[in-house]
Amino acid sequence: MKAKDLKTKSAEELNKQLIDLKDELFKLRFQHAINQLENPMRIKAVKKDIARVKTILREQELNGAES
Repeated sequence: MKAKDLKTKSAEELNKQLIDLKDELFKLRFQHAINQLENPMRIKAVKKDIARVKTILREQELNGAES
């Protein structure tokens, strides 16, 4: 996931994607706890994706407040 792609999305789409990513992270953590996780690096990638989405949401929020 690229930040450039996220900047073109609306706040609604970003919030939906954030919820999906948090759900995926929960499932990955659960799999990790019961030793069924095939790719442990996926947890790190999902965390970074969550951070990207939150950053873009915050940027949009600040840009909306300035206008």
